[in-house]
Amino acid sequence: MTSPSPAAVTPAHSSRRWLTLATVALAQLMVVLDATVVNIALPAAQADLQFSDGDRQWIITAYSLAFGSLLLLGGRISDLIGRKRAFIIGLIGFALASALGGMADSFGLLVFARALQGAFGALLAPTALAVLTTTFTDPKERGRAFGVFGAIAGAGGAVGLLLGGVLTEQFSWRWNLYINDVIAVIAVIGALVFVANVARTGPRPKLDIPGTILVSAALFALVFGFSHAETDGWGAFITWGMLAASAILLVAFVLWQRRASHPLLPLSIVLDRNRGAAYSSVLIAGAGMFGIFLFVTYYLQTTLGYSPIQTGVSFLPMIGMLILTAQLSTNIFLPRLGPKVMVPFGMIVAATGMVLLTFLDSSSSYAANVMPPLMILGVGMGSIMPASIQTATLGVDRHFAGVASAMVNTSQQVGGSIGTALLNTLAATAATDFVASHAPVTQQVLSDAAVHSYSTAYWWGAAFFAFGAVVSALLFRRKARPAAAGAPAAAPAASSTSDDAPEPVIAH
Repeated sequence: MTSPSPAAVTPAHSSRRWLTLATVALAQLMVVLDATVVNIALPAAQADLQFSDGDRQWIITAYSLAFGSLLLLGGRISDLIGRKRAFIIGLIGFALASALGGMADSFGLLVFARALQGAFGALLAPTALAVLTTTFTDPKERGRAFGVFGAIAGAGGAVGLLLGGVLTEQFSWRWNLYINDVIAVIAVIGALVFVANVARTGPRPKLDIPGTILVSAALFALVFGFSHAETDGWGAFITWGMLAASAILLVAFVLWQRRASHPLLPLSIVLDRNRGAAYSSVLIAGAGMFGIFLFVTYYLQTTLGYSPIQTGVSFLPMIGMLILTAQLSTNIFLPRLGPKVMVPFGMIVAATGMVLLTFLDSSSSYAANVMPPLMILGVGMGSIMPASIQTATLGVDRHFAGVASAMVNTSQQVGGSIGTALLNTLAATAATDFVASHAPVTQQVLSDAAVHSYSTAYWWGAAFFAFGAVVSALLFRRKARPAAAGAPAAAPAASSTSDDAPEPVIAH
């Protein structure tokens, strides 16, 4: 077997790899928090630019549509043009789009800027994870790195709520977009200095154009359909029409990938049992997470009367527990127990936290009734996300690290879209039914109806996590047994040493 080239090995053993992690973590934080930081700024932006309540959803939807539909393409582009180049292009493009949005003097320009943010985010997010995947190949160091990355993926939404509140109250809603430029400048400098530029070896692969069109259209229809389900209802033609179109396009994409000479997403990546379980876990956790951020935010602001800053600060205990658990999980528990134990455990813990949230009412206090469930949810997410993300990218051929990483982001994005639409619809229905059964309608009845609707969403969120516990327990393989003493060492480039545990590939 040919020895790996020095260029291929250098990133994994470079003394600068932890600074590479810091750079990647900044980029990931920028993308993740942008999904929620703008939510806090919406009322102020609406008052400034004078757009209607019906139009305001497009500030969120424009980003999610572009981001969700282009993720796999973005991941494959990073495979084709190189990680460092794609990473820097993604950072600069995201920063320019954010600056354009911050300067927007009309609703149309703001929506265009948000869509542009989503497009560059679809290049940046999977590239950041691919850089991490190919930089850290030592199992112990890989665990620490993915612990940080998983914590950011899980906590970024809550950080966005806190940051959005501070920027909106103390400065202007426009700074919720300008802040990305500050982060991007630091990240670009870090990328230029610390991210390795590895020359490609072997023939240059081609982009699967038919596959790209099919999957991008399918993901666009999927996110668009669920977004309209949230606003127009499940009975609307555009809702179920787009979801049906998405299903047809996804089937066509799978059929094409089976015969394409240069597939966009080799089916072996998602059909691997452990990776399939990891992608499913990220999707389910993504759906459940929106029940945390969306409805707890509404509860704190509308029921308890918290300001945006107070609401953001209220999530800090959850973030702290998530970061602590992520580090303990990846450095201590995951190497010993494997994802088959850690992910179902996290799902059960998260389900428990969601159930505890159902006991909230209009007289509940934050310290006694809200903070403990949030901390429990932090423990759950800290167990789920790092283990799932690390497993999802382990053992992937280096030439497909970008698209495999994109599947992680796609799973989380699709899960978030599904969760938002389903939970919001269920909560709205519960509120309507509550008001109808508690005549005459008073302000107290309306307040109780809102709390009841949040409780309904929490119960369904708990059901999502419980379902995730069953799925992950069944799908993840058991942790591989240690090799017997004296057994020959596995070849470095082997995709697995057993049916149970794939080895990391040589850094690319």
